[in-house]
Amino acid sequence: MVLFFFITFCNLNELKGMVVNMKKLKLHLERCSGCKRCELECVTEHSDSKSYIGTVLAQQEPITRIFVEAFSEKPVPLVCRHCKEALCISACMTGCMQKDPETGVVANMGHEQKCVGCWMCIMACPYGVINPSFNNADNTGNSQGFASAVKCDFCPDRKNPACADGCPNEVIEVVNIQENSI
Repeated sequence: MVLFFFITFCNLNELKGMVVNMKKLKLHLERCSGCKRCELECVTEHSDSKSYIGTVLAQQEPITRIFVEAFSEKPVPLVCRHCKEALCISACMTGCMQKDPETGVVANMGHEQKCVGCWMCIMACPYGVINPSFNNADNTGNSQGFASAVKCDFCPDRKNPACADGCPNEVIEVVNIQENSI
């Protein structure tokens, strides 16, 4: 069984009828063994050290942005779908959660300092992939020391997300798709 998560990243040439090049995550669920290597790669990529040992020894525990959960005894990786009409964006009362106009990534990128930890985005997300970070202001960028919402940011400093590159079973595949915009 192959599942497409509609994680779209495109140049916003989304005029009616135009063909747009997008990146999406394609999940090969039958390959998932539940090893949670994608979670390890994610927390390591989002740690200050960017190393396995540094991540384990960090004073502030990094937060994963992908989760492997068992459904009917079968492991399934859960990750943000970066929705076209993201409910987390409309629910965010401070405007922290935004969609990057160039990539289509929905994230708190650069806006954590405004997050007040109201969790409206967490409650609005139908996929349950936004989580609270209770790390202090040094890690979140929030000058008030509030908790902030954390979710997949598609690893903006990398060509592909760490979860996809690190999966030993190639469960998570980044594919380029041409799609007609509506």
